[in-house]
Amino acid sequence: MSRKNLLEISSPNGERPEPAPHRDSRPLAGLAPTVRSGSPVGGITKTLGNITEKMERATDLERQLAQGQTIVEIDPALVDASFVADRLEIDPVELAQLVEQIREHGQQVPVLLRPHPEAKSRYQVAYGHRRLAATRMLGIKVRAVVRELTDEQLVVSQGQENSARTNLSFIERALFAARLEERGFGRDVIMASLGVDKAALSKMMSVISQVPMAVLTAIGAAPDVGRRRWAELAERLTPSNCETIATELSADNWRALSSPERFQRALEIAQNKEQRAVSAASNAEIPGLPVTLKTSAKSATFVFNNKAAPGFDRFVQERLSQLFAEYQQQQGA
Repeated sequence: MSRKNLLEISSPNGERPEPAPHRDSRPLAGLAPTVRSGSPVGGITKTLGNITEKMERATDLERQLAQGQTIVEIDPALVDASFVADRLEIDPVELAQLVEQIREHGQQVPVLLRPHPEAKSRYQVAYGHRRLAATRMLGIKVRAVVRELTDEQLVVSQGQENSARTNLSFIERALFAARLEERGFGRDVIMASLGVDKAALSKMMSVISQVPMAVLTAIGAAPDVGRRRWAELAERLTPSNCETIATELSADNWRALSSPERFQRALEIAQNKEQRAVSAASNAEIPGLPVTLKTSAKSATFVFNNKAAPGFDRFVQERLSQLFAEYQQQQGA
């Protein structure tokens, strides 16, 4: 299907619209009224004139679409997502609110598309994924500006618009940066797309490198959770508690909670691992002996009271070989 047919360029009932107010840019061809001749015009002449007029309007509209100078309506089924995802999820509550706003007031802000670089007659969205999703739910066409964009121009537009309008969370921005780097984009392009300096980008990349994707997916976008708390979680993660976090938060009862609540639970799991290791370390006096036993999850230490029994530590030390031999004998029995 050609782009001309999608845009449904036509002149209803053959009528010409009223003159548009003066603007700096030239109006679309065929929209400004022409001076009618006072002499009668034959049917064939009128038909040829209408065909020529429509061709001129379509050609001019194609030119303006390529330059991104006008807003058009496009079937959402012809629009594909950006080649780099910038969100972990679309909040269903926010999406429902957006659907109601568009239902009541119409789509006020257009999305930005480019002609799909690999699929003819299709488009790829630079920004406006939520608006696109809302129009799909409503079953209406999406209002869009179409521009020819390189991959770099698309990701910079995508990152800057999302940072300014939709306030991506810290972890989504960090994940977006990591995905761009995986695709070979330089740090200068990544910094431009996110509007950050080198130091801020380095901190993002440091955090995202320590948090497995399974944990990120289980937690979600976690709005309002900033770099410091994510860094705290990242420092406490181990292979064991990562598996626990991903398993627990993926369960239905935990998925029902908000993303910030799931983040808090993940931090509690990571902290509890450390707390259990600390609480496992204990001091215990051995009844009747001048010795205290200190234990932890990985070791045990005897502390001798030299004031109560001077030289007892050396006495035990001299007999350690004999004690160990008895231990091995019992283990082999």
